[in-house]
Amino acid sequence: MAAVNHSEACSDEEFIALWDKHQSAEKLARILGVNIRNIHSRRRNMEKFHNIKLNAFDHRGALYDARKQSFSPLKQIDLGILDGTVIVFSDAHFIGQRTTAFKGLLWAIQEFKPKAVICNGDAFDGASISRHDVTEQPQTSVIQELKATQAALDEIEETAKEARHNVKLVFTWGNHDIRFGNRLAQHAPQFKEVFGFKLTDHIPNWDFCWAVWPTSQVIVKHRYKNGVHAAHNNTVNAGVSIITGHLHSLKVTPFSDYNGNRFGVDTGTLAEPDGPQFTYAELNPSNHRSGFAVLNFFNGQLLWPELVHRFSEDHIEFRGEVIDVGAF
Repeated sequence: MAAVNHSEACSDEEFIALWDKHQSAEKLARILGVNIRNIHSRRRNMEKFHNIKLNAFDHRGALYDARKQSFSPLKQIDLGILDGTVIVFSDAHFIGQRTTAFKGLLWAIQEFKPKAVICNGDAFDGASISRHDVTEQPQTSVIQELKATQAALDEIEETAKEARHNVKLVFTWGNHDIRFGNRLAQHAPQFKEVFGFKLTDHIPNWDFCWAVWPTSQVIVKHRYKNGVHAAHNNTVNAGVSIITGHLHSLKVTPFSDYNGNRFGVDTGTLAEPDGPQFTYAELNPSNHRSGFAVLNFFNGQLLWPELVHRFSEDHIEFRGEVIDVGAF
């Protein structure tokens, strides 16, 4: 088929034929004389409208899709975000405290009306069923932590649904969250299928999974690499932008190669870094920060990730402003 002149309209059939031949957004952008973002957007629209797959040459997202079914059967969710906002928080370790970061989260949901709110693990703490030694700090019981987690997630859910009626609520498993079921599985395996023995029984309105894909080039999961350079190592080794929690450090680390820019994001903690959940740190200084991440997408591309950070009691900082969230 002859190349389409950039001054002429390109029909769906012509676009699909060109894509099948070149399998490259960059090449099609040059042929049609349009911005590469328009090509990416048109490609996604064609795939959705015609129910087809327009594969790209050496495209790591496509390679991952091809291998997905050979991975373990752990659940993952594809959101298919084209434009809009996704808010990701993690490591709340809810014990009943109403932290500044939690209030800031409610403010952000109300302000930006996200398409999805993702709890990226460790909402439930499980200190009393963990391996940590008992300290002089009174520990909250499992039922206290469970009720605190339910109440906090219910409030987040209510705020999110008031802001956007079709908001997606997703919960990725964290290592603390699985303590709930693991403890029961170890000591009362005969009750495995009894209602109430799974954390999901108590949080029914959130969709639980091990990973979320807002787009084919962005994954949200609780943890991957460890250490001070985890955000960098995460995205280098994943080959896509990766949003994790677990380490409480709250940072954005960009990485560039021949495939362009991608990001490693640590979503910090919704708790206070010196809160009673973390007495196991033995009063040592921690490189932890309280806050969460705001992800914005344009034409299916992740823009530079933004962070909301606790500035002071009842005040957060975001986009160069200090915002009072005490009313939340």
